[in-house]
Amino acid sequence: MSPGAPANPLLTLIELSRRARAAASDNELAFMAVNDTRELAPYRQAALWFGVGGVHTLSGVVAIEANAPYAQWIDNACRALAAQHDSSGALAVNSAQLPREVGAAWSEWLPAFATWVPLRGLHRRGDTQPDAAAADPAGLLLAGDTALSPEELAVLEEWMDTWQHAWRVSHRRSAWTVAALPARLRGWWNARPQGKRWRRRLGVGLALLVVLCLPVRLTVLAPGELVPANPATIRAPLDGVIADFSVRPNQMVAAGAPLFSFDQAPIDSRLSVAREALSTAEAEYRQAAQLVLNDPRAKPQLATLLGKITEKKAQLGFLEGQAQRSRVMATQAGIVLFDDPSEWIGRPVQTGERIMQVASPTDVEIEAWVPIGDAIPLAENAPLHLYLAASPLSPVSGTLRYMSHRATARPDGSYAYRVRARLSAPVDNRIGLKGTAKLAGERVPLIYWMLRRPLASIRQFLAL
Repeated sequence: MSPGAPANPLLTLIELSRRARAAASDNELAFMAVNDTRELAPYRQAALWFGVGGVHTLSGVVAIEANAPYAQWIDNACRALAAQHDSSGALAVNSAQLPREVGAAWSEWLPAFATWVPLRGLHRRGDTQPDAAAADPAGLLLAGDTALSPEELAVLEEWMDTWQHAWRVSHRRSAWTVAALPARLRGWWNARPQGKRWRRRLGVGLALLVVLCLPVRLTVLAPGELVPANPATIRAPLDGVIADFSVRPNQMVAAGAPLFSFDQAPIDSRLSVAREALSTAEAEYRQAAQLVLNDPRAKPQLATLLGKITEKKAQLGFLEGQAQRSRVMATQAGIVLFDDPSEWIGRPVQTGERIMQVASPTDVEIEAWVPIGDAIPLAENAPLHLYLAASPLSPVSGTLRYMSHRATARPDGSYAYRVRARLSAPVDNRIGLKGTAKLAGERVPLIYWMLRRPLASIRQFLAL
């Protein structure tokens, strides 16, 4: 036993082991490794080193300056020793075992004698290694003025074995945490021996190739909406100003029920003028007929006046028809679909301008707009699902009825293909609810499903 060794190393070992098991943090354990180990073996300097992160703790130093020359040299020396001694117990080392450029500076940083204790299966806080076999190398370097005796080396190995156990317990993590899964897979991927590693990688590659060739259904997403299947579109029958509405939005109406009417003042004014014009033409005809009795030369005027009467009657009939059409009626029973009436009252409209729709509440289908970049071949009666924003967990199913051949401009300025699909079963959702439609096309390999959009973008770029 050397002069600096403790009188009773076994009792000291038991005391250190107890303190290691009771340590509350990594820093406390690291402090014991580089400072309290002196109670078992004499040394002047000690360093705890990890393969990832470098020097963790130095004896007699509160905080390590990573860029300090001493810390950098210790890191290089420990890295060289760990590469040479990865599984043996505590052993004496010297400058001859280090690379030339590192060993040349030994006397500048360390005493003449040093001991290297390899540590295996350790993790630093924050590491995601799942098991001890995949952990990075670590070690404890002790340097002093005298070499350690075999008895001191044996006690030192026992102490470091206890210390490693305490370190592993403090870093034990759940075997199936999500955070540990990538590191577990990485450790499995790099597991030894080398031959099995490559066979495993080849098997994974073949399995991945098989998975990428599996057929899946090509699908696209598009904005969708529940719309009436066969609505009656009510358009303006004449040019004019809407005066009032007899219905409110989403009201149920019967066939023939009044919907809205136009301002009657201009129509009544034109009717009065047309009636007066017809009366005037008839009076002129009667006058001419009386003149013919006394003057036969006035007879040719009768045909002209009779044609004028016919013309005035036609004008009056047209205006009377407009007066009737100015009070618009429902052509079928259903729900009235239009915007706020206040936006229409007093607003001039042109003939043919759409005002509202009347649709049956049970006659509903799905309308979707497929962007040009997402257009895929769709077979007749292809399945379609609409996930409404109001009820995303209860999709509305349907089958494709048609897809337009030409893209149509939408209000937002984009172009898209209109898709209509009939419902597979009646639904309770009201007309107008919007959501996301999922359209299913033919089956393709999984790799094509994953790379379809990137390949299309690359093809467009290469075509420039």
